[in-house]
Amino acid sequence: MSEETTTVDTEELGEKIVRVLKTIYDPEIPVDVYELGLIYDVLVNEDNEVKILMTLTSPNCPVAESLPAEVEEKVKSLDLVNDAHVEITFDPPWTQELMSEEAKLELGFL
Repeated sequence: MSEETTTVDTEELGEKIVRVLKTIYDPEIPVDVYELGLIYDVLVNEDNEVKILMTLTSPNCPVAESLPAEVEEKVKSLDLVNDAHVEITFDPPWTQELMSEEAKLELGFL
């Protein structure tokens, strides 16, 4: 398999992962976790194992246990994903500036 094909496959998988992330909503905010800026990084290795670095709107977030688990489960449900792990970080802490323009518009910040 050529290196170029592997790169394209990883890019395609990354796009599928982003589409899945856009179906997951913070129950208190009507915007998905991706547009909210809660996803800091998505890493896919050559074995199609995924690591997602994400944050929460606050350390005391009421869905601190369920939201990362939902992200992990939905990403693992993709056919091409062999495994997925979510790591939570608060460095840097989440702020409204991390939201996409679309999220800011949806929430009336623009």
